Amino acid sequence: MSIKGFNSRAVHGGELYIPEIGNVTTPIFEDSTYKYPNNSKDIIADNTSKSTFLYSRWGNPTVQSFEGKYRSLEKTEYAVAFSTGMGAITATVLSIMKSGDRMLAINVLYGQTYYFFARKLKSYGINVDMVSVEDMNNLNIEKKDYKMIYIESIPNPLMDVLDIKKIGAYCRKNNIILIVDATFASPFNQTPVDFGADIIIHSGTKYIGGHSDVLVGVVGCNDNKYYSGIVDMRKTLGASPDAFQAYLAYRGLKTLGLRMERHNSNGLKIAQFLESSDKIVEVYYPGLKSGKYYEIAKDNLRGFGGMISFKLKGGIEESHKFIQNLEIPMPAVSLGGVESLITIPAETTHSEMTGEERKKSGITDNLIRLSVGIEDYEDLENDLYQALNKI
Repeated sequence: MSIKGFNSRAVHGGELYIPEIGNVTTPIFEDSTYKYPNNSKDIIADNTSKSTFLYSRWGNPTVQSFEGKYRSLEKTEYAVAFSTGMGAITATVLSIMKSGDRMLAINVLYGQTYYFFARKLKSYGINVDMVSVEDMNNLNIEKKDYKMIYIESIPNPLMDVLDIKKIGAYCRKNNIILIVDATFASPFNQTPVDFGADIIIHSGTKYIGGHSDVLVGVVGCNDNKYYSGIVDMRKTLGASPDAFQAYLAYRGLKTLGLRMERHNSNGLKIAQFLESSDKIVEVYYPGLKSGKYYEIAKDNLRGFGGMISFKLKGGIEESHKFIQNLEIPMPAVSLGGVESLITIPAETTHSEMTGEERKKSGITDNLIRLSVGIEDYEDLENDLYQALNKI
C-alpha cells in the first residue's frame, strides 16, 4: 500500500523497525563507532556508503531515520542531516561553489547567511551578487554566468515571498542550480522541488523540530551528484548531528502537519488583528490580501505559516516597551516552536549587518518579528491588545 497523506507519511516515513526487537519507534543509537567489518546476513546499510555503518560522523541509524522521514515529506530522493541549519547552508554551498564561480542571492536573508555570503565567500574567491526580492521575482538578472541562485522562499524578516515557479523555470532554462531555504514555509506549506528547486534547505531547529529544544539542519535533493558532494562536505566539516538531536527532530516531524495547521490558522488571524491596530504602521505576512506578495504566496504556498513582522509607530523605545508588556510571547530569537516568540531583528538576528545594510533591506529599529505559536488564539489576541494599549 502506498501511503500518500502528509500526516501518514510524517508518522510512518523513515522508521527503523528491528524485527528481533519489535520496536514501535526508531531507537536512539548513541554509538560513535560500529563493528567493522559486519558480516551479519541482514545488515542495515548506511545510505551514505551503501555499506555497513562505520562511524557516526559518516552515518548513524537514528540520523538516517530522520533523513528518511524528512525525504518522505519533502518528496526528494536524498536527504542529509546536519548539526545546525548553518551547517547545512555552508556545507551545501561549499560542496558546489569553487573559486572563480559566481552566484546570485537575494539581499534579504537570515543574518548569518547574509554574513557568510557577503563576508566569507569572497575570501574563498567565490563571487556573490545580490538583488532585491522584487528584482529576483521579475527576473531582472543581468549576468548569465551564474552557477547558482540562492533564495529563501519566505525571506527573514520581512516575509516577502519568492516566486519559485518562475525562478525555477528560469534556472532550468539557463542551467543554473537553484537552492531554496524553505525554513519559514516548512514541508507542510511548500515543497520547492515541485517548482524546479534542485536543493532544499531547512533549519530543522524551527518548524521541523517544533519545540525549541534541538539544533539541527537538513538538506533534500534528487540528484546523486549533489547528494554525494554534500555528504562528503558534511564529513569533512564535521557538521553531523548526534543521534539525540536527530531523534528529537524525527519526533518533531511526526506532528509537523498538525502543528502547522494551528500555526497557519493563528498566524493569519493575528496578522489580520495587527493590521487593524492604529498602533502599527505596517504588517508583513504572506497571507494578508493587502500584502504586496499575496498573489505570489497563493501560487507558491499551501499555507502561510506563523511568522509575522510588523512596524510599530515610534522607535526602539516603543518596541522595547511593547515586548516588555507581553505575557505570552517570550522575547527570544529562533522561531517555529509551539510557544510564541518575539524579537527585534535589528538587535538580534540581523545585528551582524551594518546599519546601512539593514537600512537597504528595510530592517528598521521599530521592526518586530513574531513567531506565532499554537496557543489558543483568544489568549494571544488579548495579550497583544493589552500590550499595544500600554504604548
